[in-house]
Amino acid sequence: MIDSSAFQGKKAAYYTLGCKLNFSETSSFGLLLQELGIVTAKENEVADLCLINTCSVTDVADHKCRQAIHRMVRKHPGAFVVVTGCYAQLAPQTVSAIDGVDLVLGANEKASLVQFLSEAWGGVPKQSSLHRYHTVKVKDIKTFTPSCSRGNRTRFFLKVQDGCDYFCTYCTIPYARGFSRSTSIASLVEQARQTAREGGKEIVLTGVNIGDFGKNTGENFLDLVKALDEVEDISRYRISSLEPDLISDELIAYCAQSRAFMPHFHIPLQSGSDEVLRLMHRRYDTALFAHKIQLIKQLIPHAFIGVDVIVGMRGETDDCFAQSRDFLESLDVSQLHVFPYSERPGTTALRIPYVVSEQEKKRRSAVLLELSDRKTHAFYEQWRGKEAEVLFEKASRGRAMHGFTPNYIRVELSPEQADAALDNQLVDVRLMDFNRDKTALMAQIIKER
Repeated sequence: MIDSSAFQGKKAAYYTLGCKLNFSETSSFGLLLQELGIVTAKENEVADLCLINTCSVTDVADHKCRQAIHRMVRKHPGAFVVVTGCYAQLAPQTVSAIDGVDLVLGANEKASLVQFLSEAWGGVPKQSSLHRYHTVKVKDIKTFTPSCSRGNRTRFFLKVQDGCDYFCTYCTIPYARGFSRSTSIASLVEQARQTAREGGKEIVLTGVNIGDFGKNTGENFLDLVKALDEVEDISRYRISSLEPDLISDELIAYCAQSRAFMPHFHIPLQSGSDEVLRLMHRRYDTALFAHKIQLIKQLIPHAFIGVDVIVGMRGETDDCFAQSRDFLESLDVSQLHVFPYSERPGTTALRIPYVVSEQEKKRRSAVLLELSDRKTHAFYEQWRGKEAEVLFEKASRGRAMHGFTPNYIRVELSPEQADAALDNQLVDVRLMDFNRDKTALMAQIIKER
């Protein structure tokens, strides 16, 4: 039994690292605690509760997590500090040993956050709960915690799937998130309808390997897409990331004629070398990847396609990198998300003998980032002077008001046109010249809807 009186009037501070899924889950934690009477602490206030949602995709991410925990402990002396997320699952003893941390919750246990807090605030002395951690082995991670929230963003993020069964040789995410699992299509449709009732216009589908949706429910991702498309009060959907081998030709064809699924794809390639893909234990080759890109562009010529790529993987020789660069150059894609390979304890990639130096990783990253800039600039260039519909977002302090076209072109408004009333509004604009740093196109408003 939860005693809600123990929560009343308390203040909470949140810090999130990592992916969109983490941000969505943190926002859902905040809404849940808010319903129990906990308010979000203002910037200059000391919180009673600190919740840090961590990432562990690289060793740099681990370091950032530790730094964030130390900062939160210093900023909020006396607060009850909870750490959850991927780093908490993978290294619970390390995290629990950090001075000031009271509770570490793994992937299975974060769903019981309120119960743990109720126990902690129900008269149990703080010292007795210090350095506790609660995690289970990967095979026992079975819970699916629903999440659909926006935090301080305009777009809503709907968690449709969690976990991964792929076990790529460089990755620890399956050990941090567990095996692939999801909730029902009916549940997700109802969450989308609730988003519409709250005034949401755009939903981003998030997860770890969302193309694997429905493995535990007997449903599939294409049926989910079709069902969500029928929630008419949602104007836009975006798919955060899809594995190439799970993008069916039928899905691409459906998105080409969909009412609300935007012409925007995010597809992890990881390497343009078939040899490196085999070392990574990826489930496709460059021929399959090229086919998916060609089909998207054939059916949806104006689609924005973002591609993830890792440089400096063990085994990526100079020749392999050259093959990867040339393959990426040949693809009709819009942007590259470039990540230097990071060695993770316990991964089978550590058995591969050829090691790329950190200096060479930086050089290769720079090569691909320059290629990405050229491709993005060329994609944006062809839209200058054309009209588009933009969903504007509330501007962060000191930044220009911006939004995105259906095919994910970032658009900015001049200070003269910017208006807080445009937040979460669909507006017809004419796309003009590049902004100063060439990261967006300036827009001239034609009319509001």
